[in-house]
Amino acid sequence: QVQLVESGGGLVQAGDSLRLSCVASGRTFSGHYMAWFRQAPGKEREFVARIVWSGGSTYHADSVKGRFTISRDSARNSVYLQMNSLQPEDTAIYYCAADGRVVGRYDYWGQGTQVTVSS
Repeated sequence: QVQLVESGGGLVQAGDSLRLSCVASGRTFSGHYMAWFRQAPGKEREFVARIVWSGGSTYHADSVKGRFTISRDSARNSVYLQMNSLQPEDTAIYYCAADGRVVGRYDYWGQGTQVTVSS
């Protein structure tokens, strides 16, 4: 079993930056992707970005491309989301996720960290 714990959320003003962290523990992570999703109040969960754990290649949703950057530190079993130029529409709970036996099927989820951006 893989446990994921996010941190780094908070209340910021529009234009500010935040860096979210996600640490994986438990069974050694052997999946393919780790990713960030978000869910705003009253909206469905939305994909934000993913990274290939072994190779490091990344993919970002159009809504965050150029502002957010996903990265990982294999030695620390951690994945990060650097968020710049935050806007009120980025307000959401941000979740870290990892796939397992099936590539792209996110079987493991963290509890989430709240990001609130005021205008």
